[in-house]
Amino acid sequence: MGRIMINITRSKDDVERATLGFVVANAGLTAGQEATVLLSLDGVWAATRGFADGLQAEGYTPLAEIMANFVKNGGKIWVCGACAKPRNITAEQLIAGAGMVGAAAVVEAMVNGAQTLSF
Repeated sequence: MGRIMINITRSKDDVERATLGFVVANAGLTAGQEATVLLSLDGVWAATRGFADGLQAEGYTPLAEIMANFVKNGGKIWVCGACAKPRNITAEQLIAGAGMVGAAAVVEAMVNGAQTLSF
């Protein structure tokens, strides 16, 4: 099994980009890959409870639904701790299936072969 890591840097400011990142991550799971979404910069907001509710890019399934399916199917959501801190986002505010990570975890995933793509 391979491993992919999708980095999403956007949220409400570019719902299509955030959605497409999760679409690709879900496709990875469907293809039998281990999939992690790394939310960084303003993308970290997407992992806070209630934030994605009502967000839907034209032509796509609602973001909250795509994210829930990703977690339900075994995907991991990593929230950049360094990005969450200046936005006053704490681990207690995160949706189920999301967790804070540091740069070391991201580097370790890449060193261990995770193929990456950024949105």
